Amino acid sequence: MATSEAILQVLLPRLHHSDLCTKSLNSVHTIKANVNNRRIKIPVSTQVHSCSRKSQNCRRRVYALQSRGSVFHEKTDVGRLESMGCQCQQAEGVSGLTTGDHDETRFKEKTRRLTSNPINGKISAPSIEGYGVGQQLKHEKEDLVINGKAAAAGTTKDKLDKGKVNVIEDEAWNLLRNSIVYYCNNQVGTIAANDPSSSNILNYDQVFIRDFIPSGIAFLLKGEYDIVRNFILHTLQLQSWEKTMDCYSPGQGLMPASFKVRTVPLDGDDSATEDVLDPDFGEAAIGRVAPVDSGLWWIILLRAYGKCSGDLSLQERIDVQTGIKMILKLCLADGFDMFPTLLVTDGSCMIDRRMGIHGHPLEIQALFYSALLSAREMLAPEDASADLIRALNNRLIALSFHIREYYWIDMKKVNEIYRYKTEEYSYDAVNKFNIYPDQIPSWLVEFMPSKGGYLIGNLQPAHMDFRFFSLGNLWSIVSSLATVDQSHAILDLIEAKWDELVADMPFKICYPALEGQEWQIITGSDPKNTPWSYHNGGSWPTLLWQLTVACIKMNRPEVALKAVEVAERRISQDKWPEYYDTKRARLIGKQAQLYQTWSIAGYLVAKLLLANPSAAKSLVNEEDSELVNAFSLISANPRRKRVRRRQSFII
Repeated sequence: MATSEAILQVLLPRLHHSDLCTKSLNSVHTIKANVNNRRIKIPVSTQVHSCSRKSQNCRRRVYALQSRGSVFHEKTDVGRLESMGCQCQQAEGVSGLTTGDHDETRFKEKTRRLTSNPINGKISAPSIEGYGVGQQLKHEKEDLVINGKAAAAGTTKDKLDKGKVNVIEDEAWNLLRNSIVYYCNNQVGTIAANDPSSSNILNYDQVFIRDFIPSGIAFLLKGEYDIVRNFILHTLQLQSWEKTMDCYSPGQGLMPASFKVRTVPLDGDDSATEDVLDPDFGEAAIGRVAPVDSGLWWIILLRAYGKCSGDLSLQERIDVQTGIKMILKLCLADGFDMFPTLLVTDGSCMIDRRMGIHGHPLEIQALFYSALLSAREMLAPEDASADLIRALNNRLIALSFHIREYYWIDMKKVNEIYRYKTEEYSYDAVNKFNIYPDQIPSWLVEFMPSKGGYLIGNLQPAHMDFRFFSLGNLWSIVSSLATVDQSHAILDLIEAKWDELVADMPFKICYPALEGQEWQIITGSDPKNTPWSYHNGGSWPTLLWQLTVACIKMNRPEVALKAVEVAERRISQDKWPEYYDTKRARLIGKQAQLYQTWSIAGYLVAKLLLANPSAAKSLVNEEDSELVNAFSLISANPRRKRVRRRQSFII
């Protein structure tokens, strides 16, 4: 049976990939799948699937597709192809992989009693306050009496603190599970925020790829693999299709920013409904920017799934391998850019609105590097992948050298830039990007410690963005984009500038904030990105998990532990906000959503990793010897002259 399924996968690749597209578009191929111990036929020739319900029974239908060039269009009354469905089956669930003990089973049963039945991912929230108080009183009662005697003052305080932490963790897990979205009765992700008291939902009721990453990792570390597997497969089916914005199509291989589960009436039957997945590639987002980081995070999560679960069959599937290649081809495509870094526009990553990061922002480069390393691990060795792997290796070497050499800054580099000569024209120029010394901001001299350094936010001709961007620096450590010495120096800077970057709530997304005329010009007077708020110097608790992974990798977990302890003082009482405002993060963000899922998941991942540091190995990228050797050769002679290559032209 396994052999037959493997052959079918080879014979029936996904149709939307231009290289694998079949010529006969009218034929409907079927494969057999074992679902709930039944054998059913599943159409795979279409990108559209549906899950219909009538009297609790599911029925399937096949959409007719019409080919228009290399793009598929739906011929139904629903309108243009704007939703994605599936047959009421589990996304090839992993049997025998989910682990758990009796305590976890009891907790799940307790959670089920606390939550109502899900309807398309919308779950009525239980009384969080009552649940937390009851648990805390129980812990206090147990801790105040030991063997029938009053505990010593110090012991009691320690146990009360521990009990409080346990209550916070229990509350966080309860909230995370309440945010789960169900599609055809299968868990497929978590919504961005689940605040029952808020009527201003916007798009926070959707499943965002970047937001689900900490949720997915939390479930992986907990041994709950099915939801991550389902998420990977369903988002893969949404990858780069005919969704358009004002007649412009996204590049092939683009992953959506988010998707929403919608329940719509079934055509021709008012008594039946169907679940559909409606993706957003940026055409509905604020600013209408396509997400560059979604595909990179998807590859990183796919690797983490294999590392945590031990199930490598998912990444070996033909459709998954094709999805990886499509993302890589989109990122590695040749263009006019001369740098090995990825050129993107403003708002293409976690900072998803105008903040002056257009060009080559560090966050995208760190994720790009990590995704390249992860993809190289997972790509099946075959002749068809040889050219892609060769291009991938070349890009890894050039990217690592470029970031380490030109993005790095410490007091030594500041002094070097301060004495730069400009208008240098030669292959041996020291000031390669024509940076003007007057660009050095006054705050940098005070901010830069004598011991420590960091990678700047952006680099372009005649422009260095000296701001400290947290996610880019932390993920540069995790992905080994930064050297070992640079990684320790980044953590040294975080410790030295604790009051600026952590203060009353970790972690500052960037430092410093844009203020005054600079804020007006760069952000366009953004009323949400006011100084020390939101993406302009706000503090984001979700960054705890990236900080923790970086600290564990560098064998400095005490730094992350200190940050987690800071967060535990307030985050539960403040109802798990999306972000905090002011320099010291003393105020809940003025427009922050409460019960923000990735704030909850970021805390849980940090706690799980600190309790089991070895689990961080599934998230980090270790630099291999080939890259080290190649980088050392470039570093030995970084100013070598360009060799003109002979090139033949076909006329």
